[in-house]
This record gives sequence, structure tokens and C-alpha cells, in this order.
Amino acid sequence: MKFLSELKRTHYCTELGLSDTDKKVVVMGWVDTRRDHGGLVFVDLRDRTGLLQIVLNPKDPALLESKNFRGEYVIAIQGVVRARPQDMVNKKLPTGEIEIEATLCEILSKAETPPFKINDPKVHENLRLKYRYLDLRSSRLQKNLMLRHKVYQVLREFLNKEKFIEVETPILYKSTPEGARDYLVPSRVNLGQFYALPQSPQTLKQLLMIGGIDRYFQVAKCFRDEDLRADRQPEFSQIDIEMSFVDQGDVMELNEALMRFIWKQVKGVDVGPIPQMTYLEAMNRFGCDKPDLRIPLELTDITELATGCGFKVFDDVSSRGGAIKALAVPGAGGFSRGQMDKLTNLAKSYGAKGLVWIKSNELGELTSPIKKFFEDNKFSEIFSAAGGKNGSAVFMVADDFDITCAALSAIRLHLAKELNLIDTSKDSFLWVIDFPLLEFSAEERRFAARHHPFTMPSDDAVEGLLSGDENRYKDLLAKAYDLVCNGHEIGGGSIRIHKGEIQAAMFKCLGMSAEETEQRFGFFLEALTYGVPPHGGFAWGLDRIVMILSGTDAIRDVIAFPKTAKATDLMAQAPSIVDRDQLQEVGVRLNTQAEKVLEKLDKNQVK
Repeated sequence: MKFLSELKRTHYCTELGLSDTDKKVVVMGWVDTRRDHGGLVFVDLRDRTGLLQIVLNPKDPALLESKNFRGEYVIAIQGVVRARPQDMVNKKLPTGEIEIEATLCEILSKAETPPFKINDPKVHENLRLKYRYLDLRSSRLQKNLMLRHKVYQVLREFLNKEKFIEVETPILYKSTPEGARDYLVPSRVNLGQFYALPQSPQTLKQLLMIGGIDRYFQVAKCFRDEDLRADRQPEFSQIDIEMSFVDQGDVMELNEALMRFIWKQVKGVDVGPIPQMTYLEAMNRFGCDKPDLRIPLELTDITELATGCGFKVFDDVSSRGGAIKALAVPGAGGFSRGQMDKLTNLAKSYGAKGLVWIKSNELGELTSPIKKFFEDNKFSEIFSAAGGKNGSAVFMVADDFDITCAALSAIRLHLAKELNLIDTSKDSFLWVIDFPLLEFSAEERRFAARHHPFTMPSDDAVEGLLSGDENRYKDLLAKAYDLVCNGHEIGGGSIRIHKGEIQAAMFKCLGMSAEETEQRFGFFLEALTYGVPPHGGFAWGLDRIVMILSGTDAIRDVIAFPKTAKATDLMAQAPSIVDRDQLQEVGVRLNTQAEKVLEKLDKNQVK
């Protein structure tokens, strides 16, 4: 046969149309379906662009192999483009007006019967992940990965015009605290020592600024050994950006322009200027710092109104400086006791001690387990102040501020989905600014960086940080900013500390001793003594951006080879056991707990 050596592919399937009628072409791909209509065989050929119908006469000596075509066989076809008869046009396909009348064919590769039909939406996800290379043939994943490719091209086009330089930073690097566990890599050459896979190229991109690169970006691979969610993976891609001689407004302006450019080029939508909201306002109105503004529900603070009415739970919370907040939900007035119990359990899962509710029927009659503790007028006043209407329900949580916000934020999102209150016809963006610089970790009994320890305090907060007075730490704000879309944090950044004394004070307030600081960051503090331009940056969650653009709610749908919620690769069976000799070479010995786990794995594999 002449295919590949002489007859090269001339077109992808969907590149052909009526304008190509009577043209001789060569197409290649997979057999999606085969239909035998007596004298003729019809094959739907599939490649990454879509489907194209091929018509073959198996009695033709040049087409004898068509008798053996089966699903997922890889074939090559030479033929002539023909217009389909009018009554045979398939309006559901881009190529539905044409077909290829084959003149030559060849089976390039045979296939076993696959464990599932490509593009079958009912296949269990674990089976699709096990045979990911087959699922990648689906139109859904092909489309998502091509969209991802387009985002790469668009962002490079934009950043190149803005004079950014693409620089690669190391994957094997030093362990630095970034808020999650590191993936560690033992060194064979330097026994007993370890590299860490980067959680982000944070110190490296700052060193590039010190090195005079001025404007840097890369699509960086980052790794975090943490629990997974639908929008989180152990390894992820980040659009990493750093700029010199800028302040907060400059970085936000450029990244907003980049986001708008991506949405315009990929989705054809101009999202317009993005509103800004302080961290405190976002928490008070929505209970979280990444609110989905497509949901028309807001929290109301009723602490002052609900205090002193004789209800001990509210009074106790108020007296210790906690918060009493309420969320009015239209259409929830008819909720059953079972539904209320489920919502109560949801609130408790976020640390709340309980959930208080008031329901109204269509006549405006109020019912609640706590009604007896209030005078009728006060009870109605609380319901109305929270935004309650006839037929709605008001949900209240009284606890520490953070717990109250987290619990009602979860209920807000849950009920918005359950009651179809989310306006999915648009994407909603928001800048969140004025974050706290620090947060107190009750578990570790010390302050931790809200973003990371390289974030510059706001101008008014620098003196408070340098003072070393812990009583002032909780009120310090940062030059940090997050970009939120549809309830997802799609990017975040900050102006960086570029002065050694401020950076040293930050490490000290985080509880690092002088010895620990020198061991972890001595190289970086020394670099800060050699003339550092003011600089700041931003990091985009590339996977989340593509997830939103593609309209899926699972990040696995936009990654070629993703992990499961347990951080495993079902296809390659990773992570896997390695030989003892390999462990000895790098000076690693398993502890008793790990040995027991491996022993159990060995037994299961034998079974």
C-alpha cells in the first residue's frame, strides 16, 4: 500500500465541506461506526476534529479490506468528496452535507473490542480513568484539550506584546513553606538530603526580578501534597507572572487585561471592567473570600438586633465578640423538617454548633423552634431585617466570625444549586483586595502568612510588622489580591517584600528562629542585600480557567492524564511500589506503618 510512504493525509475530517466537492483527498483516523448496507459499507471516520462519512464498495479490489473494518480500527482512506443526496444530509454534523467516495483504503492498525464505547456519557469515571488513552478519543476531551491549547497561545501572544520573557525555573528545588505539604525527592548523590517539587516558583521568580529580568512569565508545573477536590489536583499548571517597578494597581490592571483578552479570544465575550471588593466586605456579605456573584443571596449581620432578647445562645455569642448572621432564601418556606436537619448537619460540618431557622408560609405566618424565646414583634423584625419574605426561610448561625461565615457560605452555595438560583448564562468576576497579612493558627499557636511569607504589608501596616508587637498583627493588611470567577479563585498575587529588614521581620513574626531562617532562606535574604527593584506578581490556576471556559465542573476534564481524589493514576497504577534496592540507593528505609501498608498491597495483588 502507498499510504504514509506516498499518500499523505491531506485534510482533517471537519476541514472538508461542499466547496471541496469532486476533490481527491486522503483522510486518516479511527472507525467510529461501521454500517453494512448490502452492496455498500458506510463508515463514520473519527479524528480529533470530528466525524466524516466514508462510502466504500467492498467488491472493488482496491477496497477489499473494508470488509474487515471494526470499531476503533485505525484506517487510511483515499477518495473523492461528494455532496450527499438532499434527503441524506445530516444537519447535526459539520460534515453532514458531504461524504467521501473511497477509491483506496488500508487498515493501519487493528483494535481489540474496547471496554466502553467512545463518547458514551454513562461510563463510570473510574473505568474511563483506567483507560484514559481511550477516553481521550472522546469529543468532550478532545474539545477541552484543544481549548486548553488555545489558552496557551492566547496568553503567550498577550504577554509577548507586553514585553514579558518566558523563563523556565527548576522542578527539583528547595523545600520552602508555602502553606501545603511538599512532595520530597531523595538525592542519591547527596545521601540523606532531599529536593522538594515546587509548590510554586515563588522565590525563584523573585530572584529573576533581582537578576534584572524585569518581566517574567512561565506556564509552571506546581506540586502540593494535599487533599483533593473537584477543582484541585496534586500537580497543576500555573500561569506565573512577575513584574518589576510596579505597585498593586499595575499588576491588577495588567492581569485584568489578560483575563479579558483570554475570554474575548476564546469565548468571544467582553466581560467588561471587573469590580473590586475588600476581603472584609466579601466575608460579611457572602461568608467567603471567593463568592459566586451569580447567586442573588447575601448574608445579613443581625448581631445587634438579636442580642438582649432573652435567647441565651445569641446573647452568649454576642458577649464574647462573635457574630450572628442570617441568610434569607426565597422558596425555602416549605422545606420539611428532614431538609432542615440536613442543612443543620451541613452547618455543623463547618464548625457551627447548630443552625437556627425561621420559615414563612405564603400568608406570612412564621414558624421556628426558637419562636418562644422572642416577642412577636421582635421575631418579625429579625425575619424582615434578614430579608425574609412570604414563602421564604431565614437561616441563622451564631458563633465566632469565621465559623459563622463559613457555615452560611456553605448553605448559600448548597441551596443556590438545589433551588436553581445560579445564573449560569454568564461568568461573574470579582477582585478581592485588602486581605489580612497574617492569621493566627490556634493549632500551632502562632501567626501564619495569609498568602505567603513574601507578601508586602500595606503601607500603613509596615510599622506594625516591624514593631514585633503581636497585639497589632491581627489588624495588619497586605498588598495582596485575588481574582474570583463563578466562586472559584482563578488567580492570586501580591506585591513582594523587597527590603531585607521587612522580610526578616516577617519570618520572625511567623515564629522562625534565626537559625531556621538562615537554613531555609539564607540565600534569599542575602539576595535582598544587592539592590532589589520593587516588584509584584500574579499566578493563575490554568486548569481552573480552562475548566470554567469549557463549562465543566471537574478539573479532571481539562487535564490529559489526571489523578483521582486519592491522588492515584488508575491507568498507570501510580504511585507504585519500588524495589528495595532503589530505596537503599537513595538512603530511604520504610517505617513500620508503611511496611504494613505494602504487605497488605502485596496480598491484594496476589489475590
